Amino acid sequence: MMIGMNTETCDPAELATLREIFASRPEAAPPAGWEAVRSFEVEHGIVLPEPYRTFVAEVCDGLRAGPPYYGLLPFAQTPSDWGSDRPERLLAEPFPLTTTWMWENDEEEEEALPEEEAEARMDATADHGSLLLGTDGCGMYWHLVVTGPQCGHVWLIDEYGAMPFGTSSNASPMPGTPGFTGWVTHWAQGCSWFADVPGDDPKETV
Repeated sequence: MMIGMNTETCDPAELATLREIFASRPEAAPPAGWEAVRSFEVEHGIVLPEPYRTFVAEVCDGLRAGPPYYGLLPFAQTPSDWGSDRPERLLAEPFPLTTTWMWENDEEEEEALPEEEAEARMDATADHGSLLLGTDGCGMYWHLVVTGPQCGHVWLIDEYGAMPFGTSSNASPMPGTPGFTGWVTHWAQGCSWFADVPGDDPKETV
């Protein structure tokens, strides 16, 4: 299981790091404000994890430049290619995973979940307990988990599976500092999302 983090109290050092990164980007959207954040939380029955919560309320609520490649979304939006016919996203339902799950490989596993159970779990992974941060294109969506044991962690979910960003006990292919600040800092430093991938542009990993 991945390491835990404090999602209830905003670390001043993390918030300062986020302010510094986004202060140099004039195209950053204004913060949403506390009224909008609290209204969203009441509507969905959640409390956003820190430091993301304070970040969108006081620092910035979206940036076209990223992260990820196609921009950091305002906190209440979904990507334009998400689709209007998808099931309702239930943020108060716990995110179901704690470790990487590559469902593309399940067919090769003797202990794979039954098809109906696997599909239900895949749907829950995409739609339960997470906020969409943005997309790298090609069906690769970044999620911030807001409910459940993985609260505060950032996950990449695509057609092949789901994996967390940041160091974990199962040797994540996306090493780095877990959490929203670690994910943003990784991008700001021009690092590739995946280990051992040449090039400075995260889009090169798609």
